[in-house]
Amino acid sequence: MDRALPHLSDTFEGSTVEITGHAESESLEMVVHGRWNAALAIDLRSAIHKCLAEHPTVLLADLRDLGDPDGRSAPLWLAAHRAANLRHPHVRLALCIPPAAMLATRLRRVGALRFLSMFASMPEARAARVGGLAPPDRLQLTLAPEPHSPTRARDLVTRACLDWRLAPLRHRAVAVVSELVANGVEHAGTPLRLTVSRRGTGLYLAVQDDDPRLPVLLAPSSHEPGEPLLARGHGLRVVNVAASAWGARNHRGGKVVWATVRDSVRQTDA
Repeated sequence: MDRALPHLSDTFEGSTVEITGHAESESLEMVVHGRWNAALAIDLRSAIHKCLAEHPTVLLADLRDLGDPDGRSAPLWLAAHRAANLRHPHVRLALCIPPAAMLATRLRRVGALRFLSMFASMPEARAARVGGLAPPDRLQLTLAPEPHSPTRARDLVTRACLDWRLAPLRHRAVAVVSELVANGVEHAGTPLRLTVSRRGTGLYLAVQDDDPRLPVLLAPSSHEPGEPLLARGHGLRVVNVAASAWGARNHRGGKVVWATVRDSVRQTDA
């Protein structure tokens, strides 16, 4: 299994791309700022890669503040759609673009409306976001920052794997959620909200806390003999090995640390 680095999305003032999550629809929103150029293209490819790794039901891109008078970013959005379509289950990609924008015109000319949803406003896009989607299989649990919380998290994931007939994933998923919750207890020290959702034949695990600091994956060499594995971020190395993908993003003044667990190998990212 590939030992990929985590997908960390740290939003700060002046960011060209902002990513936010919506728990109820299990979707992500990506707001793009600035004029289209090579640097913004790199930022967007990275952001799309991170979003698809998290495997939301819907990825909604708000392009109203994107300065692209010639519609030169069209190939990137077509490629993003292809990458989203490779997920199992597929990630629905939707764009919010002013109808008169050249980008919208270029996308319409190549027939993108046949497979790519485009909306003129964010309220319209959000209203349509869950249309046609079945309610996700999801379990949630609020946890106190206490030593017994990882045990409660493991019990919930075990139940989910059995109820959803994903027993082959149980050992890896239990290891991942145990470390995510333990890390939240130790380093965030705030109430935690655990979400366990089914993604086709895989699992999505997320722990939300009120500490905005993103986790740090330490190098193996920094571990001192006799020191507990969990100390100073080493427990996240268990997540890095057992998860198919994992990462973190800022959320409402705190953060969400997430992981996906799938059969055997990592799913190819965009």
